[in-house]
Amino acid sequence: MITVNAMGDNCPIPVIKTKKAIAALTGPETIEVLVDNEIAVQNVTKMASGSGGKVTSEKLGDAEFKVTIEMEGAPAADEAEAVCVPDARDNTVVVVSSDRMGSGNDELGKVLIKGFIFAVTQLDTLPKTMLFYNGGATLTTEDSDSLEDLKSLEAQGVEIMTCGTCLDYYGLKDKLAVGTVTNMYSIVETMAKAGRIVRPS
Repeated sequence: MITVNAMGDNCPIPVIKTKKAIAALTGPETIEVLVDNEIAVQNVTKMASGSGGKVTSEKLGDAEFKVTIEMEGAPAADEAEAVCVPDARDNTVVVVSSDRMGSGNDELGKVLIKGFIFAVTQLDTLPKTMLFYNGGATLTTEDSDSLEDLKSLEAQGVEIMTCGTCLDYYGLKDKLAVGTVTNMYSIVETMAKAGRIVRPS
Protein backbone atom coordinates (compact mmCIF):
# COMPACT_ATOMS: atom_id res chain seq x y z
CA MET A 1 0.00 0.00 0.00
CA ILE A 2 1.34 3.43 -1.00
CA THR A 3 -0.04 6.53 0.75
CA VAL A 4 0.02 9.95 -0.91
CA ASN A 5 -0.66 12.75 1.57
CA ALA A 6 -2.05 15.74 -0.33
CA MET A 7 -3.93 17.30 2.59
CA GLY A 8 -3.79 21.09 2.31
CA ASP A 9 -2.41 20.99 -1.23
CA ASN A 10 -4.05 23.12 -3.92
CA CYS A 11 -4.76 21.78 -7.39
CA PRO A 12 -2.89 20.53 -9.36
CA ILE A 13 -0.53 19.34 -6.57
CA PRO A 14 -2.70 16.36 -5.45
CA VAL A 15 -2.98 15.20 -9.06
CA ILE A 16 0.75 15.65 -9.70
CA LYS A 17 1.69 13.75 -6.52
CA THR A 18 -0.65 10.91 -7.45
CA LYS A 19 0.58 10.78 -11.03
CA LYS A 20 4.19 10.51 -9.81
CA ALA A 21 3.24 7.66 -7.47
CA ILE A 22 1.51 5.83 -10.32
CA ALA A 23 4.44 6.39 -12.71
CA ALA A 24 6.86 4.92 -10.15
CA LEU A 25 5.01 1.59 -9.96
CA THR A 26 6.77 -1.55 -11.12
CA GLY A 27 3.87 -3.92 -10.59
CA PRO A 28 0.36 -4.22 -9.17
CA GLU A 29 -0.17 -1.85 -6.25
CA THR A 30 -2.84 0.01 -4.30
CA ILE A 31 -2.41 3.74 -3.76
CA GLU A 32 -4.32 5.73 -1.15
CA VAL A 33 -4.52 9.48 -1.69
CA LEU A 34 -5.59 11.76 1.16
CA VAL A 35 -7.07 15.15 0.21
CA ASP A 36 -9.17 17.80 1.94
CA ASN A 37 -11.82 18.78 -0.64
CA GLU A 38 -14.27 17.30 -3.15
CA ILE A 39 -12.71 18.99 -6.19
CA ALA A 40 -9.38 17.30 -5.47
CA VAL A 41 -11.23 13.98 -5.26
CA GLN A 42 -12.82 14.64 -8.65
CA ASN A 43 -9.51 15.57 -10.28
CA VAL A 44 -7.50 12.68 -8.80
CA THR A 45 -10.31 10.27 -9.75
CA LYS A 46 -10.38 11.53 -13.34
CA MET A 47 -6.60 11.27 -13.75
CA ALA A 48 -6.30 7.85 -12.10
CA SER A 49 -9.20 6.40 -14.10
CA GLY A 50 -7.54 7.68 -17.28
CA SER A 51 -4.37 5.88 -16.20
CA GLY A 52 -6.21 2.56 -16.06
CA GLY A 53 -6.77 2.40 -12.31
CA LYS A 54 -9.84 1.10 -10.51
CA VAL A 55 -10.81 4.08 -8.37
CA THR A 56 -13.01 4.39 -5.30
CA SER A 57 -13.26 7.24 -2.83
CA GLU A 58 -14.69 7.89 0.59
CA LYS A 59 -15.48 10.88 2.77
CA LEU A 60 -13.72 10.41 6.12
CA GLY A 61 -14.68 13.73 7.73
CA ASP A 62 -15.72 17.31 7.03
CA ALA A 63 -12.45 18.07 5.24
CA GLU A 64 -10.88 14.66 4.86
CA PHE A 65 -11.26 12.35 1.90
CA LYS A 66 -9.54 9.15 0.76
CA VAL A 67 -9.16 8.09 -2.87
CA THR A 68 -8.13 4.45 -3.33
CA ILE A 69 -6.54 3.48 -6.65
CA GLU A 70 -5.90 -0.13 -7.61
CA MET A 71 -3.28 -0.33 -10.36
CA GLU A 72 -2.07 -3.35 -12.30
CA GLY A 73 1.21 -1.54 -12.93
CA ALA A 74 2.61 1.70 -14.35
CA PRO A 75 0.51 3.24 -17.15
CA ALA A 76 1.81 4.07 -20.59
CA ALA A 77 3.67 7.37 -20.77
CA ASP A 78 1.43 10.46 -20.85
CA GLU A 79 -1.66 8.30 -20.62
CA ALA A 80 -3.40 10.82 -18.36
CA GLU A 81 -2.70 14.50 -17.89
CA ALA A 82 -2.37 16.25 -14.52
CA VAL A 83 -5.01 18.91 -15.01
CA CYS A 84 -7.42 20.87 -12.85
CA VAL A 85 -11.05 20.91 -13.87
CA PRO A 86 -13.84 22.93 -12.25
CA ASP A 87 -16.45 21.35 -10.04
CA ALA A 88 -17.95 18.53 -12.10
CA ARG A 89 -21.46 18.84 -10.63
CA ASP A 90 -24.54 20.54 -12.01
CA ASN A 91 -28.02 21.13 -10.60
CA THR A 92 -29.30 17.68 -11.52
CA VAL A 93 -31.11 15.64 -8.88
CA VAL A 94 -31.28 11.85 -9.18
CA VAL A 95 -34.36 10.39 -7.47
CA VAL A 96 -34.29 6.70 -6.52
CA SER A 97 -37.55 5.33 -5.13
CA SER A 98 -36.93 1.59 -5.37
CA ASP A 99 -34.21 -0.98 -4.75
CA ARG A 100 -34.74 -2.25 -8.30
CA MET A 101 -35.10 -0.72 -11.75
CA GLY A 102 -37.98 -1.44 -14.08
CA SER A 103 -40.69 -4.06 -13.80
CA GLY A 104 -40.77 -7.71 -14.74
CA ASN A 105 -38.07 -9.71 -12.97
CA ASP A 106 -37.07 -8.52 -9.49
CA GLU A 107 -33.57 -10.01 -9.55
CA LEU A 108 -32.88 -8.38 -12.90
CA GLY A 109 -34.27 -5.12 -11.50
CA LYS A 110 -31.74 -5.23 -8.66
CA VAL A 111 -28.90 -5.82 -11.11
CA LEU A 112 -30.11 -2.89 -13.20
CA ILE A 113 -30.31 -0.42 -10.30
CA LYS A 114 -26.79 -1.37 -9.22
CA GLY A 115 -25.62 -0.75 -12.79
CA PHE A 116 -27.51 2.55 -12.90
CA ILE A 117 -25.80 3.88 -9.77
CA PHE A 118 -22.39 2.77 -11.06
CA ALA A 119 -23.14 4.55 -14.35
CA VAL A 120 -23.81 7.77 -12.39
CA THR A 121 -20.26 7.56 -11.00
CA GLN A 122 -18.94 7.54 -14.57
CA LEU A 123 -20.72 10.70 -15.73
CA ASP A 124 -18.53 13.61 -16.80
CA THR A 125 -20.95 15.91 -14.98
CA LEU A 126 -22.14 14.53 -11.67
CA PRO A 127 -25.54 15.28 -10.13
CA LYS A 128 -25.72 17.74 -7.26
CA THR A 129 -27.95 15.51 -5.14
CA MET A 130 -29.27 11.94 -5.01
CA LEU A 131 -32.51 11.35 -3.12
CA PHE A 132 -33.49 7.91 -1.82
CA TYR A 133 -36.95 7.07 -0.51
CA ASN A 134 -39.34 4.14 -0.14
CA GLY A 135 -37.51 0.98 -1.29
CA GLY A 136 -34.63 3.09 -2.56
CA ALA A 137 -33.77 3.89 1.07
CA THR A 138 -32.32 0.39 1.47
CA LEU A 139 -29.57 1.21 -1.04
CA THR A 140 -27.83 3.64 1.32
CA THR A 141 -27.66 1.23 4.26
CA GLU A 142 -25.19 -1.40 5.43
CA ASP A 143 -24.68 -4.39 3.10
CA SER A 144 -26.01 -2.50 0.07
CA ASP A 145 -24.38 -3.64 -3.18
CA SER A 146 -24.17 0.03 -4.22
CA LEU A 147 -22.51 1.34 -1.07
CA GLU A 148 -19.02 1.65 -2.55
CA ASP A 149 -20.30 3.64 -5.53
CA LEU A 150 -22.43 5.91 -3.33
CA LYS A 151 -19.51 6.61 -0.99
CA SER A 152 -17.41 7.50 -4.03
CA LEU A 153 -20.09 9.91 -5.24
CA GLU A 154 -20.38 11.49 -1.78
CA ALA A 155 -16.61 12.00 -1.66
CA GLN A 156 -16.83 13.88 -4.97
CA GLY A 157 -19.41 16.27 -3.52
CA VAL A 158 -22.68 14.60 -4.46
CA GLU A 159 -25.16 15.04 -1.63
CA ILE A 160 -26.73 11.69 -0.67
CA MET A 161 -30.04 12.12 1.18
CA THR A 162 -32.30 9.33 2.47
CA CYS A 163 -35.86 9.62 3.73
CA GLY A 164 -35.93 9.18 7.52
CA THR A 165 -39.54 7.97 7.57
CA CYS A 166 -38.62 5.28 5.06
CA LEU A 167 -35.60 4.14 7.09
CA ASP A 168 -37.84 3.93 10.17
CA TYR A 169 -40.45 1.91 8.26
CA TYR A 170 -37.88 -0.64 7.13
CA GLY A 171 -36.14 -0.70 10.54
CA LEU A 172 -32.91 0.62 9.04
CA LYS A 173 -32.36 4.01 10.67
CA ASP A 174 -29.35 2.74 12.64
CA LYS A 175 -27.89 1.14 9.53
CA LEU A 176 -27.54 4.19 7.28
CA ALA A 177 -24.00 3.91 5.88
CA VAL A 178 -23.66 6.89 3.52
CA GLY A 179 -25.08 10.41 3.34
CA THR A 180 -27.63 11.98 5.66
CA VAL A 181 -31.22 11.47 6.81
CA THR A 182 -33.75 13.88 5.36
CA ASN A 183 -37.50 14.58 5.52
CA MET A 184 -40.26 15.02 3.00
CA TYR A 185 -40.12 18.82 3.13
CA SER A 186 -36.43 18.78 2.16
CA ILE A 187 -37.09 16.20 -0.55
CA VAL A 188 -39.81 18.37 -2.09
CA GLU A 189 -37.68 21.53 -1.76
CA THR A 190 -34.66 19.84 -3.40
CA MET A 191 -36.75 18.55 -6.29
CA ALA A 192 -38.47 21.94 -6.74
CA LYS A 193 -35.10 23.71 -7.05
CA ALA A 194 -33.55 21.13 -9.37
CA GLY A 195 -32.55 22.14 -12.87
CA ARG A 196 -33.27 18.58 -13.98
CA ILE A 197 -34.59 15.44 -12.30
CA VAL A 198 -33.46 11.96 -13.35
CA ARG A 199 -35.45 8.92 -12.23
CA PRO A 200 -34.57 5.29 -12.97
CA SER A 201 -37.86 3.56 -13.71
